[in-house]
Amino acid sequence: MVRGPALTQTMWTADEIARLCYEHYGTRLPKKGKPEPNREWTLLAAVVKVQLVADWACGGSNRPTQVTKEVVSMGTGTKCIGQSKMRKSGDILNDSHAEVIARRSFQRYLHYQLHLAAALKEDSIFVPGTQRGLWKLRPDLLFVFFSSHTPCGDASIIPMLEFEDQPCCPVSRDWANNPSVEADGNLEAPENKKKCEDLGSPVTKKMRLEPGIPDGVGHHQSFGNQESGPIPPSISGSNLTTQELATVTGMAPSGAKVVDVYRTGAKCVPGEAGDSGKPGAAYHQVGLLRVKPGRGDRTCSMSCSDKLARWNVLGCQGALLMHLLEKPIYLSAVVIGRCPYSQEAMQRALTGRCQNVSALPKGFGVQEVKIQQSGLLFEHSRCAVQAKRADGPGRLVPCGADPESAKWNSLDHFRNC
Repeated sequence: MVRGPALTQTMWTADEIARLCYEHYGTRLPKKGKPEPNREWTLLAAVVKVQLVADWACGGSNRPTQVTKEVVSMGTGTKCIGQSKMRKSGDILNDSHAEVIARRSFQRYLHYQLHLAAALKEDSIFVPGTQRGLWKLRPDLLFVFFSSHTPCGDASIIPMLEFEDQPCCPVSRDWANNPSVEADGNLEAPENKKKCEDLGSPVTKKMRLEPGIPDGVGHHQSFGNQESGPIPPSISGSNLTTQELATVTGMAPSGAKVVDVYRTGAKCVPGEAGDSGKPGAAYHQVGLLRVKPGRGDRTCSMSCSDKLARWNVLGCQGALLMHLLEKPIYLSAVVIGRCPYSQEAMQRALTGRCQNVSALPKGFGVQEVKIQQSGLLFEHSRCAVQAKRADGPGRLVPCGADPESAKWNSLDHFRNC
């Protein structure tokens, strides 16, 4: 949902948001919590404040719109503890995925901004609401959420096309007509495709093929399972009905043949129908609630797809802060970095599944959040690190610093987290 007539879609681009976050990660976050070079990878998420700046020097109503963009919170991480390690005392951090770390730091930012507003010490993002004692967001700003990778869970179940054989290939409607996507480093050029593959990870595990099925059709790849191990194919291949394909993929880009889906390690919550386990594109059921993947001990934390969907209905402020706000703090947009991606899957996971939500308190509602993808690759993503290390020794692993994930927000100008 875009607030105010001046906050138009021309204020920013997906690449501008991604570039700002990557630069911030490189210059403002401490080394502690970052991946070990050429051996570890991680995920990055951030919240960017976009604010309208009136240009009074240009007269007339048609003066150009100027905006400022500022990273107000950021985090990295891929880990989530299992159920047996959770504590009733709350002294252990359950979920350390980047999206959750970034949102937690964003809440800290919001609390500090409300303190500034109440103390009348300096400018704040909040102004007095229509009800005495309540505050609301200034109408000249919005917040954009950035993630370097598609959120784990439902948004990660996206169609895989017959010509795909490596994990950095984006799935978009114009991909079949324009396979040469321009981006920094050109990691998806044909000569670099094999460099993006981590043969020891679940990303490029191949399915065995039935006789008569062309080579390259039976691949499956998994990228939503940040911590889970390889997902073995249960069967070797079969023909899929039109209905089964439509359930998962909707419409294949430019008529290209869908042969499988990227797999997510996120498990369906108890009470859901569960995944079918059928071969190819029918392996997963879409639209279901899932818990984050984990090795061995099952987690109890909802997937990042589910959490983003919840924030899109209930806001990002949390229950405590909502006691002092007139309206929830919603994200106006979500930007995803360069990775396997489907616009249809993102819209389904973040907004489509919530359309029937009703009976919400006043001020709450399902938001029409803008969803875009950037063509810029995160330097410490799994694909980027794999490309740099080529055939280097050792296994590529998630960053071992979790749950001490690197984190930052605007308060760190004054003190460390």
